[in-house]
Amino acid sequence: MTSAPFLVDSHCHLDYPELSVDLDGVMARARNAGVGHLLTIGTKLSAFPGVLAAAERYPNVSCSVGIHPHDAATEVAADAERLMALAEHPKVVAFGETGLDFYYEHSPRDQQERSFRAHLAAARRAKLPVIVHTRDADEDMARVLREEMGQGPFTGVIHCFSSEQQLADMAIDIGLYISISGIVTFKKADALRAVVKSVPIDRLLVETDSPYLAPVPYRGKTNEPAYVAKTAAMVAELKGLSVADLTAQTTANFFRLFAKAVPEQPAAS
Repeated sequence: MTSAPFLVDSHCHLDYPELSVDLDGVMARARNAGVGHLLTIGTKLSAFPGVLAAAERYPNVSCSVGIHPHDAATEVAADAERLMALAEHPKVVAFGETGLDFYYEHSPRDQQERSFRAHLAAARRAKLPVIVHTRDADEDMARVLREEMGQGPFTGVIHCFSSEQQLADMAIDIGLYISISGIVTFKKADALRAVVKSVPIDRLLVETDSPYLAPVPYRGKTNEPAYVAKTAAMVAELKGLSVADLTAQTTANFFRLFAKAVPEQPAAS
């Protein structure tokens, strides 16, 4: 990497087959698009070895450990101690993704909430951020976040934000970050674009959530980390910034939040 600002894809799934089948190619295309660091996300403890393997394979990839709300009922019950033990690995920089998904409800709501609270307890105790997934659950999400913050502070990000302005305001108020995916480029995403305009620039991250949610003009195709550049360009436009300034700011935000992540050092010339 050069000394020029590089993008971070703050949320991708490198262990998923759509990406893992050509991981070296995925990483090369990301680098060519100016993406200098990636965070690959844990969604099941049973699949965590594959997540960790992808992170260990590349110096500019970090990972998280956690249980997605979809899998809260089928994964071995997570407690804070087990999550914290797995997070001792130097490549693990966060817990999650975790949270509440009342759109699909693949797991009962009470089990989702129990798992979510375990991740938040681990985040509080280990002093690592938590990656929050929320869909059609704004009221309960706000309640749980406020209750848990009352137990002691923690840091984190609401990833792939697609909720209402009120939840964004609450998350910012309690110190969380907001991560924007390719949804912001979709034709009908006016409400999300309005949220992006309102979020303080020092609380914004960008992500792909690849292999899902490819931004325009790749919508409908397999998403990959290189495409975070399209999301960053849209966010820069909405914030009235150059792409370079938006890149520098969101990358600084990422390494402030995920303080355990280590930026790849430029090669000696």
